[in-house]
Amino acid sequence: MTVSSAPTVVLRFPGTLTTSHLEAARGPIRVEISDAALHDVRECRDFVDELIRSGRPVYGATTGYGALVGYHAEPDGAEHSRGLVDFLSVGQGPPLPPELVRAMLLARVWSLAHGNSGVSPAILHRLVEVLGTGLAPVVPEYGSVGASGDLVPLAHATAALMGRGDMFEGVERLPAEVALARAGLSPLPLAGRDGLALVNGTALTGAAGGLACAQASRAVRTSLLLTAALAEILGVDTEFADATLAEASGHGGAEMAARLLRALLAGSVPSGTRPLQEPYSLRCVPQLVGAALTSVRHATSVVTADLNGVSDNPLFFPRVGEVVHGGNFFGQPVAFAADLVSSALTQLANLAERQLDLLMDPHRNTGLPPSLSAAPGRRHGLTGVQIAATAIVVAMRRAAIPAAMQSISTNQHNQDIVPFGTQAALTAYEQARKLRWIHGSLAVGLRQALHLADDPPLSAAGAAFFEQLCAAVAPVDPDRPLDVDVRRAADLLDDISAAETEFEGQWK
Repeated sequence: MTVSSAPTVVLRFPGTLTTSHLEAARGPIRVEISDAALHDVRECRDFVDELIRSGRPVYGATTGYGALVGYHAEPDGAEHSRGLVDFLSVGQGPPLPPELVRAMLLARVWSLAHGNSGVSPAILHRLVEVLGTGLAPVVPEYGSVGASGDLVPLAHATAALMGRGDMFEGVERLPAEVALARAGLSPLPLAGRDGLALVNGTALTGAAGGLACAQASRAVRTSLLLTAALAEILGVDTEFADATLAEASGHGGAEMAARLLRALLAGSVPSGTRPLQEPYSLRCVPQLVGAALTSVRHATSVVTADLNGVSDNPLFFPRVGEVVHGGNFFGQPVAFAADLVSSALTQLANLAERQLDLLMDPHRNTGLPPSLSAAPGRRHGLTGVQIAATAIVVAMRRAAIPAAMQSISTNQHNQDIVPFGTQAALTAYEQARKLRWIHGSLAVGLRQALHLADDPPLSAAGAAFFEQLCAAVAPVDPDRPLDVDVRRAADLLDDISAAETEFEGQWK
């Protein structure tokens, strides 16, 4: 199955779905599902139809949903599917970002294509068609408890594919039926188990967790890049990144962080005027950022496993004639992983905010003026930037409360323990977005410090970084609004950290 020749990104199933693929889904992508996989999907669908005809109990096909499992299903399978989508279309809150919703659809395709869900091939074909366009269903933020799948968000997405609700076409919000027609697509018909197969998985949890991990990986690199730039601006001795010291810690993450710091600082010359021991926001960076690196890598492995598994209930195994009822829609693994990412990102934000404070403090910044002001009193430099950064850090701290154990019973105690993986993953996703602003703030501070010190970095990496930074952000003299500069610097840091560089091998 292949649709859309326009997108340049091509994904093939079977294959490993990665966090990078989720990011690529923000625009049109081409998804190719092998003939063998489609055969398995058809075989499973035929098996489910046979089970239903035989009168064997199958949850959600011959029974009611959730706590109503003890009652008979609506005899018309298509009506039963539509009813499921209807009663679950109850989400509230602002719409999720379109790129996140499209990543969710991609994650659902990958699960259904395994051929264990009893979905019709037509459903996969339509999901692939939508991913080949720029369309994104409008999906409210709140409604999922991260168990029995992301029922409410996926129901809203399914409803949009059926021509109900709204869709985004770029930045324009349109009635779904209009958006589909513009793309040359007809409303999606449901039959048999299609409705349950579409909503009964943790696709939003996995997508949000995956996008958070992708951004968090860049944030780790950015933290080290900014630390190296700060150390060079201040004339710090590089002893804190010593290889023997890091190896003695016993932590591979600290060793990797120190290794990249040494590469970034190669050629720098200490001022000789700094204290014997730097504050922890410099001295302990290999240990802090190394721990974040280890945590993000662990979380990424968990999320990747989730994205490449089958999230549904029940699962069907036609070749052995089995239907197995269980809990593969329970989002606990990603819930724990996402909470870990939120914690790591918040500590990276704490670090960057303290580094910005160090850079602005005339008692600790190797002779730079207070607040990095070009004329203290008449100019105020980075005063506003620091205040805003402090506010964002506190917002991140408040949001970092773990969600993975906030269980509360619902659905007449059918769902008597739930992982809230969706909220954990959405929080991690937002934390990653907020950290970009903190890093952008520090980058603007570093650019201003270079302007005031007028002492170009001697390291090759530092010179290259500041050349790009100076091209993106002008000196602050006189005072001016810096909100756009902070966002521009954040975008630049993302680009640098995402690019292949001569230091890429330090991460192997």
